[in-house]
Amino acid sequence: MSDKIKILKDKKAQAKLGGGQKRIDSQHGKKKLTARERVEYLLDDGSFEEIGMLVEHRTSDFGMDKEKYPGDGVITGYGTINGRLVYIFAQDFTVFGGSLSETHAEKICKVMDMALRVGAPMIGLNDSGGARIQEGVRSLGGYADIFYKNVQSSGVIPQISAIMGPCAGGAVYSPAMTDFTMMVENTSYMFVTGPNVVKTVTNETVTAEELGGASTHSTKSGVAHTTSANDVECLEDVKKLLSYLPQNNSELPENYPFELGDELRPNLDEIIPESSTKPYDMKEVIHEIIDEDSFFEIHKDFAENIVVGFARLGGRSIGIIANNPMFLAGCLDVDSSIKAARFTRFCDAFNIPLLVLEDVPGFLPGTDQEWNGIIVHGAKLLYALSEATVPKVTVITRKAYGGAYDVMNSKHIGADMNFAWPTAEIAVMGAKGASEIIFKKEIAEADDHEAKLAEKEKEYAELFATPYEAAKRGFIDEVILPQNTRRKLIKAFAMLEGKVVEGPKRKHGNIPL
Repeated sequence: MSDKIKILKDKKAQAKLGGGQKRIDSQHGKKKLTARERVEYLLDDGSFEEIGMLVEHRTSDFGMDKEKYPGDGVITGYGTINGRLVYIFAQDFTVFGGSLSETHAEKICKVMDMALRVGAPMIGLNDSGGARIQEGVRSLGGYADIFYKNVQSSGVIPQISAIMGPCAGGAVYSPAMTDFTMMVENTSYMFVTGPNVVKTVTNETVTAEELGGASTHSTKSGVAHTTSANDVECLEDVKKLLSYLPQNNSELPENYPFELGDELRPNLDEIIPESSTKPYDMKEVIHEIIDEDSFFEIHKDFAENIVVGFARLGGRSIGIIANNPMFLAGCLDVDSSIKAARFTRFCDAFNIPLLVLEDVPGFLPGTDQEWNGIIVHGAKLLYALSEATVPKVTVITRKAYGGAYDVMNSKHIGADMNFAWPTAEIAVMGAKGASEIIFKKEIAEADDHEAKLAEKEKEYAELFATPYEAAKRGFIDEVILPQNTRRKLIKAFAMLEGKVVEGPKRKHGNIPL
């Protein structure tokens, strides 16, 4: 018996060593943790249970039968994060560069199946050179098996991808189909084709970091939802993100203990500038409204004219979508519409109520926007908010003009509660532009065109550029003092907690992709 126990211990020790100490040292030399170190850091102490530790590849071509490592380049299993069950895989770059083989993929698929059956989040720590070329189509088939399971799990369990090294070629599509993609600065990258192929095909010279690094994907493409300075910060972000989410689509996010107290926020009364053209930072409004230090921003550096993220309000987890006048005057454009629509659909899938803070002068004009499909991309946000059945509350702080008023969670597309501050301007367009159209003849006939325009602009603003016409018709449920916003929202979301909506029977809608 002792011999057999020794054999088992030796095999486990070999598996835990991965590709060997030299390659572990190389990983550390790149300022990266090993796969096992990442798993141990992310999960609660002593909670990890490994599955498939002794799996080996089945390839004999190209001398591969002489080079085998237990685990085959990926660590899989389950454990807990802050006491909550999660399933996890972590690719091990020290074994064949973390390349994906048939058995490597089978291990990942096994834990994905388990996560789906049990109803618990699935976390992938990606660090791989791509498909194992010695296996040809078998490794490609393995990727496709993973892609299929990503789709089956979508909207059922939260799926989080942390890119902690290379992720290239077909490997990028699994993270792209998960709910959140998190990257590490300077040590991770994602691209479909690498710099050498780009140079050959398009004659562009570009580095891996420029082509698909964390900075590129967090600012230009929007592929990365968050970025972190190092592996530890990335893993901490995974933990924080999970704290806002339920285990699956049949559960609600956890409510934190909360008692209603003095919820007045006088600073909000002074936050809107006297001039309607002067910007202010909507993030200041967010931080005044939410529970202290609870905001977790998503896509922070991408499409900054709209802010999205998770927060707590009265102990409840909520999703926030907010126009930010500090960037592009808060206009909706292609990128911001896609960003907010994607976030909306995630929150709706996982029973996370939505708060919309609105200050939007309209859609961004110009040939660039029209030629890049602002019509269909703007429709994505309209579709997503119309489709969402979670509690939805809107606060109009200042501008709500034209079609953008409709899109930003208006009463007409199913918002449950719509509040407005006294500074709200709800109209088809700004007072100046409207006056130039409505009173064109009078202005043209006046001796002083500018004075007449100013007079008519004031007349239009007093009549329409206020929240009161909308309130008269019930499109605004209440005009509130800004300082009362937090208290009103806490009570509104508490009231809406039991909301149930049954939609029409259908296979699925056809969102304007």
